[in-house]
Amino acid sequence: MFETLELTRMAQGLASYAGTRLGVIAHNIAQADTPGYKAMDLPSFQDVYAAQSGETGFAMRATRPGHVSGGLAEFAPIAAPSGGEASANGNTVSIEKEMVKMADIRQSHDMALSIYAVTRDITRAALGRK
Repeated sequence: MFETLELTRMAQGLASYAGTRLGVIAHNIAQADTPGYKAMDLPSFQDVYAAQSGETGFAMRATRPGHVSGGLAEFAPIAAPSGGEASANGNTVSIEKEMVKMADIRQSHDMALSIYAVTRDITRAALGRK
């Protein structure tokens, strides 16, 4: 039932996006001392959601031959270099910037969980349950 509500589909997508982005940021931090490594990041959730829902005219992309993605939770945005100033060894990872991104990710994930909780509470109230 909850999967049919646009709001919960968006919250599911936001939670999935936050998890994927956290993985990219964790990989950046793990590569902080690798010479020549370029920090990566995902496009904004707004861009990813718009692309998946067809608002920008992008078609859904298959993740492997014979497979077509059907939902936002299955959509895997592609990480791209995020830029930044390179250190002496050519590495562009800034631990401070990555920590700020992690705080933003946590806030996004918490918002998705809050949306789930509110939707659940409203549905229970509509059904006359507590």
